[in-house]
Amino acid sequence: MNLRRDVFQAIADPTRRAILLLVASQTMTAGAIASNFDTARPTVSKHLHILTECELLKQEQNGREIHYHINAKKMKEVADFIEPFRDMWDERFNKLEAFMKNYKPKN
Repeated sequence: MNLRRDVFQAIADPTRRAILLLVASQTMTAGAIASNFDTARPTVSKHLHILTECELLKQEQNGREIHYHINAKKMKEVADFIEPFRDMWDERFNKLEAFMKNYKPKN
């Protein structure tokens, strides 16, 4: 059975979010990524597999090494999904801030 993971399941894990932050600034090999964690390399490899399966990371073969890099298009899809929620909460906090500026407690 081939189970396709959801992008949001993938980013729910703190290790995978940390991997995304690492790879966001530069392409890295699995070994370079794994060296940033106190877990076994196979564990990091599984995280990389999930992130690649969800298309948040792309792999690029360079000789015998595989380099991982962010898939900006997929990350934008995630950001686009979250944006309406961010807008809603910004609006609510702005209303609360305006209310608190005008609030005068009764003595």
